[in-house]
Amino acid sequence: MNKLITVFMVFFILFLFNGCVNRELVLDNPKVIQSQDNTWGQQTNIEENVDISDLDKDMPIDTETPTGISEDVAKAANEKMERVTFPAAEYSKLSRNGKGTVKGMIYIKDAYEKKIVGTNTRLYLNPVTSYSKQWYNESYLGGYKMQKADTRLFNYLRFTASDAGGNFAFYGVPSGDYYLIGTVKCGAQCGYATSKSIRIATEVSISGNQVLQSDLSRMID
Repeated sequence: MNKLITVFMVFFILFLFNGCVNRELVLDNPKVIQSQDNTWGQQTNIEENVDISDLDKDMPIDTETPTGISEDVAKAANEKMERVTFPAAEYSKLSRNGKGTVKGMIYIKDAYEKKIVGTNTRLYLNPVTSYSKQWYNESYLGGYKMQKADTRLFNYLRFTASDAGGNFAFYGVPSGDYYLIGTVKCGAQCGYATSKSIRIATEVSISGNQVLQSDLSRMID
């Protein structure tokens, strides 16, 4: 009788053990429900072949400075300036990984301080180098057209897009200095007969895991 009870207990224990193992195996590949938190932010750094022609000023973009463009600069804008040689050694020293965050809102303001936000528009972080400094000084500030950028530049640009409210964010940004660049489309609201893309650029610096709040804005000329 004792033997029968012992055998029964052994089978009973094995049955329970086997059931537990099966339940663990079922949970080994569970159906994961993705969190909806911050999904927009996770999609902001786009690693695709994005057209950067607007960095070459081949698109009709208004780059006037707050003081306006002189006639001499306007004439010069019809000529394409030769770019300096792409400094490969300078770019090779740039860090490719980081923990910083650059976020803010892109907009332009009219004379009454009314904000006109750049909705669903693309923005760039362009590392400050001798190559990008030429673009910033001669093209963005000076109004000159530049020859096409070296395609190697794309490997060092970071892209994002603003949401419907003009908010943007870059994540995983390496420490360093960057030109933050974006455009706002505006027509009648800005007093233009036709819609124009108004480019805005500014220099920002970030270090470590810093969260940098930096709006990208300017006044309408």
